[in-house]
Amino acid sequence: MAAAPSENDLQELLRLLTTTRKLSMLQAMAQVKALQAVSLRSIKQIAEAPLDTVQTALRDPAGAKSLQTSCKTAVKRMAAGAGASGVKRRAATVASSQTASSAKRAKQLDGTAAANSAVGLPGLGSMTAAEVERSLELPVFVPVIDEDEERMAATALLTNRAPLVLAFAVELLRYTMPEQPISSRLSLGQAVVSANSRSKATSLGLDWARGPSADEAGWGQGQPRVRILGREVAVLKRSGYTWKGDEEEETEKTQESAQRDGQVKSSEHSSVLPETVRNVKETESSEATPASQEGSLSNHLPQHPPAGVWSMSQTISLKGSSFVARATTITEAGQRAGLIRSLMEAQPGLLTATHNAWAYRVRGTGDYSHNVRQDSYDDGETGCGDLMLRVLQELGAVDTLVVLTRWFGGTMLGPDRWRLMRNCVTGAMAERLHRKGDSVGLGGEAVWGLDLEAMRQQHAANAGDARSASARFKHGSGAAGPTAVVGMPIHRPEGAKHYLLRSFASAEEAVPAGDENTAQPLTPTKKKKTTKAMDLEKEENLSLLLGALRVVFDSWADHLPAAELDRRAWGWYVAVRPDVDSGPSGWGAKGVVKLKDILAFRRKET
Repeated sequence: MAAAPSENDLQELLRLLTTTRKLSMLQAMAQVKALQAVSLRSIKQIAEAPLDTVQTALRDPAGAKSLQTSCKTAVKRMAAGAGASGVKRRAATVASSQTASSAKRAKQLDGTAAANSAVGLPGLGSMTAAEVERSLELPVFVPVIDEDEERMAATALLTNRAPLVLAFAVELLRYTMPEQPISSRLSLGQAVVSANSRSKATSLGLDWARGPSADEAGWGQGQPRVRILGREVAVLKRSGYTWKGDEEEETEKTQESAQRDGQVKSSEHSSVLPETVRNVKETESSEATPASQEGSLSNHLPQHPPAGVWSMSQTISLKGSSFVARATTITEAGQRAGLIRSLMEAQPGLLTATHNAWAYRVRGTGDYSHNVRQDSYDDGETGCGDLMLRVLQELGAVDTLVVLTRWFGGTMLGPDRWRLMRNCVTGAMAERLHRKGDSVGLGGEAVWGLDLEAMRQQHAANAGDARSASARFKHGSGAAGPTAVVGMPIHRPEGAKHYLLRSFASAEEAVPAGDENTAQPLTPTKKKKTTKAMDLEKEENLSLLLGALRVVFDSWADHLPAAELDRRAWGWYVAVRPDVDSGPSGWGAKGVVKLKDILAFRRKET
């Protein structure tokens, strides 16, 4: 008979839930309690249990499957790292050592000679891009039941403005720039914090901020720029850096399918199709774009395959949803309906899909040859058509029709779907144009936020400037200093993560006796706590803050373009930021942020 689960089993399960699964301690304990209710008390028991039992406990089919997969992986690692005796203890030691080693390596990102690292972060050659990104993930409390949201709304935080800007930026970028991994979002968010803080310090007349900023002095000249929370920041492209979330690429199946039906030829005749296919909307929002505005790439593209020959991307699956894109040649807008009809006839499986969105771009003829006509159709996948047009524009592609197919798996993917759709479209275009690697990534590359102040100081130091390094403003980037990438300092993602984790203390509201309508200012909780307890509380508070922001952004994501969401997000930040003195005495001062005020910006359903 198997030994009864021990206290060590509980600790291992909690460690898996909080480190591997990235749950907050509160969420982890809730899941442990639910699992114990169905007699699942250890990683091994969860791995060996029927999936239905785990699903019954968690009431989340996708989460249950993911947890069981993590447990099975952990059991395999334990077996591989243990001998005939002391299996659990030795395997746990190995796992703990590996976790500590990964965390230590993640703190040593220095970004030099990026081309020599498989993940673009030197010193981490043994880590995959996915491992690096996982080491930088942030805790997020996602409310599942009404009680969760009530707890979130009742939370009040004590913080200063800079980390709140960083939290807003990092979460906002999941929606406005979903192709960016968490390492890039942290770096970009810190760049916004640095630029905002420099501007504020200058307006306050602080000595160290006198004179033009490095950006105003031209240190970011020639670098690409992105707009985040209304502010433009200079960035550095992470050429060749690729990453994936939890999605799976059905590589072998796709390769076989590509050989069999990736080169589908249009039929000379068309048969009767279902009403839903015959009534595909002919036009949605056609527009003509001057050819002079096209990227220079369009002048150097290889000759297109003939019309009706389709190239296909890999099939990408996440949480039950599957995406695949196909591309072909189109020379006249009127060919679109026939090409799609022929594709559906040749691939009847596409008729079972939830969405078959399309987009095309066609160069004009005769007197209109200088214009490009484009059109798209979402087929219920909100924003998909516009996204495909953007990708085609970035590639400088003309005379091209793309069809993107999705089978919905029952779970909303949030901003991850933008990244998956972009990857499918660029994959289909890469196959079509026989281009690989970073030559495809003309848009949507991962980027770093450049630390222009560090760049200026670095140049001054190299020139023999005796100015002290401490004179340079550095907010939240950690003691390790800026990461240099090919000689260009960036804002370090692990520094930004650490800054977030230590910046959100709890606050409590004191109400005078006999006066329930009058509240005194919120102050830090007076109960004495250990340093470890305070760190855990701050991490929990961060997860609640990010969860509240995610609730708000999720509610608007499908109703606002990225630029408008960015604009509104800054207004929401201004409305909820801590109320501090407007003069120099308010620099770095802390105030209260109530999460119920953030949740109030959630879109009201009509």
